[in-house]
Amino acid sequence: MAGAGGDMVKKWIQKAIKRPGALHKQLGVAKGKKIPAKKLAAAAKKGGKLGKRARLAQTLRKLHK
Repeated sequence: MAGAGGDMVKKWIQKAIKRPGALHKQLGVAKGKKIPAKKLAAAAKKGGKLGKRARLAQTLRKLHK
């Protein structure tokens, strides 16, 4: 992935996460603990910021494997 200057952009996905820890706070999960898959799936079905954050978390979880 090339940047504006033509050089390779590293760690590009980190820019997608604007507020680290926001999803944990919204779901009531302690910082540093893993969010349970069922709780994440339920949140992903909801709308608004919570749903968007949960869906992004699910996608990133798939990339991590």
